[in-house]
Amino acid sequence: MEKREKLSSRLGFILLSAGCAIGIGNVWKFPYITGLYGGGAFVLVYLFFLIIMGVPMMTMEFAIGRASRKSPLLACKVLEKPGQKWHLQGFMAMAGNYLLMMFYTTVTGWMLHYFYLTATGAFSGADVSLVTEKFPEMLSQPATMVLWMVIVVVAGFSICSFGVQKGVEKITKIMMIALLALIVILAVNSMTLKGGVEGLKFYLLPDFKRMADIGIGTTIVAAMNQAFFTLSLGIGAIAIFGSYIGKEHTLFGESMRVAVLDTFVALFSGLIIFPACYSFGVNADSGPNLIFITLPNIFNHMTGGRLWGSLFFIFMAFAAFSTVIAVFENIISCSMDLTGCSRKKASFINIFLMILLSLPCALGFNLLSGVQPFGDGSTIMDLEDFLVSNIALPIGSLIYLLFCVSRYGWGWKNFIEEANTGKGFKMPEWLRFYMAYILPLIILLIFLLGMKDKFF
Repeated sequence: MEKREKLSSRLGFILLSAGCAIGIGNVWKFPYITGLYGGGAFVLVYLFFLIIMGVPMMTMEFAIGRASRKSPLLACKVLEKPGQKWHLQGFMAMAGNYLLMMFYTTVTGWMLHYFYLTATGAFSGADVSLVTEKFPEMLSQPATMVLWMVIVVVAGFSICSFGVQKGVEKITKIMMIALLALIVILAVNSMTLKGGVEGLKFYLLPDFKRMADIGIGTTIVAAMNQAFFTLSLGIGAIAIFGSYIGKEHTLFGESMRVAVLDTFVALFSGLIIFPACYSFGVNADSGPNLIFITLPNIFNHMTGGRLWGSLFFIFMAFAAFSTVIAVFENIISCSMDLTGCSRKKASFINIFLMILLSLPCALGFNLLSGVQPFGDGSTIMDLEDFLVSNIALPIGSLIYLLFCVSRYGWGWKNFIEEANTGKGFKMPEWLRFYMAYILPLIILLIFLLGMKDKFF
């Protein structure tokens, strides 16, 4: 068994953790629902749930990782009492990481493909219909879909094979700093567009009437869901980085810093999207349509659109690829803890395994389009996304939470001692009642609402 590696710096830890949390959802979902549910009014509700739910849960994952010095596969096994079965969560966490990457590698490939198309001028002078047709055209081509997915998998595991410091930390630092610079540049450009101020007002000014019209309860549920899912908690994807750091700083404070970075990217994504949409008289959409149809059409009619479009898609590629590297590191660490093999061997084997596991998603839009798990129009990716988002994340989070607060698990005393070790913000003792009795009910509610929305 190789000696456990460590991150070289606190900055590396924060950027890696933020890189894992920051993903495509920050861009193609958060701005849309913010605009839909009352702008700044929704942001306030979202921040409330992020503080009371996201930050404590992230602190728990970091604490489990740092105390155990193991991957999520073995973390609970190290910390649990003899005879307990909490370690079974490790297999669920490992499976959740594989499931997430089974479709996320394909989506990351979309970003790289569109960066290539934009940078090479494929959209230059194209009309709206041609730009619109490019996305379904890409989905219908098995070779294109598989090629970019394979590039993502090979590149991701190759970076991880160099080690925590020389590979994962070094590359992620570069990508995250570039990502943060790009998002500011893109936001400034959008806000200076003619008519962009109106989009800015719609996005950021609190509109409680809009919130009331759509329903206060609906808004609260949307904010709660976004705050929970934005940090990718429940499958140990965050816990792994806790196992690579020292005890110089409290974990509650570090969690808040990661949450701030995640929120910064989400908010600034809206500063790109809404001014641009208002400037060109286009409704801001959500999901793939926003990224691959609406925005390319806008960039195509913008002065210097080829440059701005290229910068946007490389920004999106960095956001997605930072998550890929973080989760791949998780998978490699689990593989090493499970088998005792070297990092190089674990990386090499997982390249082939991940390509094989990712094929159903990549082919689910073309050769396997007849497989429709949730009825007409659904795809294999929808099933994989459902298993991760609606089952693995909430159930995994609930297990981690109970493990930390229950005397039948690791226990509150051990958790709070680990979380508050070091300099920085301390987690107050009075949170114990809330985290032991109220937070589990909130997470259970998120799980049940997800089931209701899907099947009822």
